[in-house]
Amino acid sequence: MMSTKAFTLVPAIEREQLLSDRDRGLLECVECCGRNLYVGTSDCFVYHFLLEEKTLPGGSATFTATRQLHRHLGFKKAVSELRAASALSRLLVLCDGCISLVHMLSLEPVPSGARIKGATAFALNENPVSGDPFCVEVCIISVKRRTIQVFLVYEDRVQIVREVSTPEQPLAVAVDGHFLCLALTTQYIILNYSTGAAQDLFPFCSEERRPIVKRIGRQEFLLAGPGGLGMFATVAGISQRAPVRWSENVIGAAVCFPYVVALDDEFITVHSMLDQQQKQTLPFKEGHILQDFEGRVIVATSKGVYILVPLPLEKQIQDLLASHRVEEALVLAKGARRNIPKEKFQVMYRRILLQAGFIQFAQLQFLEAKELFRSGQLDVRELISLYPLLLPTSSSFTRSHPPLHEFADLNQLTQGDQDKVAKCKRFLMSYLNEVRSTEVANGYKEDIDTALLKLYAEADHDSLLDLLVTENFCLLPDSAAWLEKHKKYFALGLLYHYNHQDAAAVQLWVSIVNGDIQDSTRSDLYEYIVDFLTYSTDPDLVWRHADWVLQRSQEVGVQVFTKRPLDEQQSGFNPDDIISCLKKYPQALVKYLEHLVTERRLQKEEYHTHLAVLYLDEVLQQRPCTPDKDAEVTETQAKLRRLLQESDLYRVHFLMDRTRGARLPLESAILHGKLEQHEEALRILVHELADFPAAEDYCLWRSEGRDPPYRQRLFHLLLAVYLGPGPAAPARTVAAVDLLNRHAVEFDAAQVLQLLPGTWSVQLLCPFLMGAMRDSIHARRTTQVAVGLARSENLIYKYDKMKLKGSSVRLSDKKLCQMCQNPFLEPVFVRSLPGHIQPELVYRHPRIPDAEGSIPVTPHFHSDEFFLLPSD
Repeated sequence: MMSTKAFTLVPAIEREQLLSDRDRGLLECVECCGRNLYVGTSDCFVYHFLLEEKTLPGGSATFTATRQLHRHLGFKKAVSELRAASALSRLLVLCDGCISLVHMLSLEPVPSGARIKGATAFALNENPVSGDPFCVEVCIISVKRRTIQVFLVYEDRVQIVREVSTPEQPLAVAVDGHFLCLALTTQYIILNYSTGAAQDLFPFCSEERRPIVKRIGRQEFLLAGPGGLGMFATVAGISQRAPVRWSENVIGAAVCFPYVVALDDEFITVHSMLDQQQKQTLPFKEGHILQDFEGRVIVATSKGVYILVPLPLEKQIQDLLASHRVEEALVLAKGARRNIPKEKFQVMYRRILLQAGFIQFAQLQFLEAKELFRSGQLDVRELISLYPLLLPTSSSFTRSHPPLHEFADLNQLTQGDQDKVAKCKRFLMSYLNEVRSTEVANGYKEDIDTALLKLYAEADHDSLLDLLVTENFCLLPDSAAWLEKHKKYFALGLLYHYNHQDAAAVQLWVSIVNGDIQDSTRSDLYEYIVDFLTYSTDPDLVWRHADWVLQRSQEVGVQVFTKRPLDEQQSGFNPDDIISCLKKYPQALVKYLEHLVTERRLQKEEYHTHLAVLYLDEVLQQRPCTPDKDAEVTETQAKLRRLLQESDLYRVHFLMDRTRGARLPLESAILHGKLEQHEEALRILVHELADFPAAEDYCLWRSEGRDPPYRQRLFHLLLAVYLGPGPAAPARTVAAVDLLNRHAVEFDAAQVLQLLPGTWSVQLLCPFLMGAMRDSIHARRTTQVAVGLARSENLIYKYDKMKLKGSSVRLSDKKLCQMCQNPFLEPVFVRSLPGHIQPELVYRHPRIPDAEGSIPVTPHFHSDEFFLLPSD
């Protein structure tokens, strides 16, 4: 158990002040009310003193007691108890079983001689229920066996209001409202004297120890329990606090929150109500009185009176913190809330939390320190300032005064232990990272982020880059110098970029790639620069470094143009300018033209022709000196053929001239096809290449999206080429048969039969003939179905017409047109298509008769309906 200095024992009245040498009386009881101190003696005297408290320069308190009056009460026995009723200016004195009323200042008995007889002990009700401000409630233990009496005491009279029987003889009493807490001979009980309800608390043996019953607060009592325990009990018969352990032979007890003070034969012990630990022990022999009066604790022997002066709670807490007893200090600080104004307590408690946090921090208890810092709302710069050079040079921060800790810096705290230094820095990194996005950082985010950057850079921490690529408030001058000092050049570039200095950032990264400075943060830094320039909105920056990225890699470097977002490609990046720049870089130029043609699908002849020419040149360069029909098609050649087939924008004649004599028959065939020179294209495919599948694909390709006659014409041309004169006649014959059998629907069977040699068997052409017959029959039957449907529809129309002709319509000048609401004045009318025979649906059309007297029939339509005019 570690001791705490919570009280100092200060003498108030020495024996010399109290009694003369010839007096034999001993001090029996004490009462204190404000500055008035009363002492009752064994020879029936009451003494009145005025207490004067003084505070010495060192902070300690002294008391001076000035004796005023003393009076003998006229009895031969000792004064047992004194109680002051300040509202009545009366002092209640128990002597020889009688409670007398005397004036507080003159000590004169009241003129009426009012008194309460037959009392062995009494207590004042500090939570009265009468509601009368001109009286006090007194509860006495009567000399009658097992009887409690309740009185109202006025200035000059007393009045009994209740008499209550108890199960056993009461020995001690305390009262709160209607509730009595009684020590009986064998137990403690709570008794409601208004209702008579009783609640047993716990057993008590009066033969072994003196009972203690103290009211310590509203509806709560302190009792001397079994086993040397100080027990707390409420009027409901329950305990809301843990008991404190004191001496077995305790004489008296008092409460001075948050402490319980107990007196035994040799010591005064102080126990915490917050953690139930014994905090202080003061030697005090021959003591027999311990009482608290309005927060002032008085102890007395038979010869003198002493006051236990509590040290200020803040001083106690600081002493605990100074001895690194953090938990006890915090418990005491929380308990002090009830005795300190709210605003003052909050300021004090925050400071205590922060002091405790720094103590835990110094002991490397980082989790506890972090929680205390959070609870105390630490200005995180207090913590950063412990670390040399972490605060920015521009920071105006000064440490709290008085200081929250005793350390100059981290080196003093750790005594130079580098392992501890590293742990402290890791903690600060973690703590700053957590608080930088909270309200704690408001007002000094620059200091936090700059310190965090320095810690990350020094520790080579991965989070350095994360900090710089997200929103941050790192101060550029301090941070740049620190990053350069620790050779974090890539991170320095990110810092420049965040501060809108992209040119400086790129130049720094270029220097790293060129080997001018060393930084191995990113092995793919070149690709990163290309990507950075790709998404840069500064055209000047891109053009300034375009040659550098292209010189290192044309395929990768060209991405600054090809992967640029479309909305940015329109501003500052004209395709013609880019093509002009890329003329020195043929591979990049091809990639860029592919981007324009295939990805952006720009419909510009110049780009398509240029790309085709570049493909063609590369194909010619890749071709072997001696032509080989079976040589594999290169990737570039495949791209060329695909471009020639899919694009309609390039200059066909220009490319035709370029391919002439270049031994590129398939490409030539495609170009002839673009010029609608199908016979020549098919001739090349069949005769020069003998590529019959390619010939069939050509027909399908060129006829895609065209009408059936066009496709039929192409297949007939191919068949004619197969059957015409030329080399490899047997192979062409087989190809012709396969063509007919596979694409029978694409041919006019009658024309084909006229072209075929008479030597071909029907069995050879069986698939073709069957397909042709099937197609012919299908077409014939489809036509018959269409004719039948048309005739049926025509018959329906004829029927409707006959129905309309067979019905009549009666008109008169009384009928109105439903659409225009005018009367019929002439016999000319029209009728709605559904054929409803109702005058309301008939429309009037006034006309002027012609020269022959007939009225022309010219229908007038009021809406989008269809109308029929019936015949005569």
